[in-house]
Amino acid sequence: MRETAREIDNEAAAWVVRLDRGPLTGEQEREFHAWLAGDSRRLGAFGRLSGFSLITERSGAVGTDFDPAEFTPLHSRRKLLQVGAIAAAAVIGGAAELEFLPHAKKFQTIKGELKVIPLEDGSVVTLNTDSAIAVNYTDRQRSIQLYRGEALFDVAKGQNRPFTVAADDTQITVVGTSFTVRRLESSPVQVLVREGIVEVSKPNRAEVTPVRISANNLAIAPQHEVEIAARPIASTELHRALAWETGMIAFEGETLAQATAEFARYSDVKITIEDEQLAREPITGLFRASDPVDFAEKIAISLDAKAKVEEGQVRIMRRDQE
Repeated sequence: MRETAREIDNEAAAWVVRLDRGPLTGEQEREFHAWLAGDSRRLGAFGRLSGFSLITERSGAVGTDFDPAEFTPLHSRRKLLQVGAIAAAAVIGGAAELEFLPHAKKFQTIKGELKVIPLEDGSVVTLNTDSAIAVNYTDRQRSIQLYRGEALFDVAKGQNRPFTVAADDTQITVVGTSFTVRRLESSPVQVLVREGIVEVSKPNRAEVTPVRISANNLAIAPQHEVEIAARPIASTELHRALAWETGMIAFEGETLAQATAEFARYSDVKITIEDEQLAREPITGLFRASDPVDFAEKIAISLDAKAKVEEGQVRIMRRDQE
């Protein structure tokens, strides 16, 4: 009897979890390849769930040495991945009314929402809060337009078509890699590379020299500048920057004012700081992006201040304030 799609997804989830635990033995590797070869649908399921597994990791530490990758709860991954298969199918099904070719396919998230989008070539896009993209694949290229927000791109390797992301006047070109592009109002486009090499350019501005950056590097492309700046970053900084992929926000020395501005991207609950000195206090820690009240209360305790919860907002103030 031919396997059902659900059965294949369950088996694929089990293999993803196995591979997460470390290298396979010779016998396990032969078993894995035999499983892949047994049904043409299995490779696609494995690739799709490998992409979804990127958002199932959960952080388990805070502070300077915080590294979410070291704290993945493997015992729960299989169940999460099985749920992920359903969620991924729902994403595709929900967009079925949009033509993939020749017209662009559009995806977006509302404030506080995270969405995983498997693409037809095996690439996976993860959209952060309040973000929007358009996807247009042709025989010659794979093109993405980032209209706003932030997206993580895990690009399928081995493709003969270049993969490009356009954000404002900036273009990012790759073949197969993992990177984020961030386009926020009143801020320059930022490109962060987790794996592989990307080229950051401004195609309509000949005076701007393209920049190539590799893993653990950040490029900043201001709209009106003639130079794209690039710098290396530590792996811990990379993981903190990608904490949103797991539904978290990580801070390492940002001021309380900067931290509350970041939370405003994820929730309509307003955090108001009643004291200028408190606003300048540095913040370090890992917090749930969906819970600004919990963030405000924990920070207030750490700063020997108080948080007053009101309708639609939280006020952080000194203990001697009203």
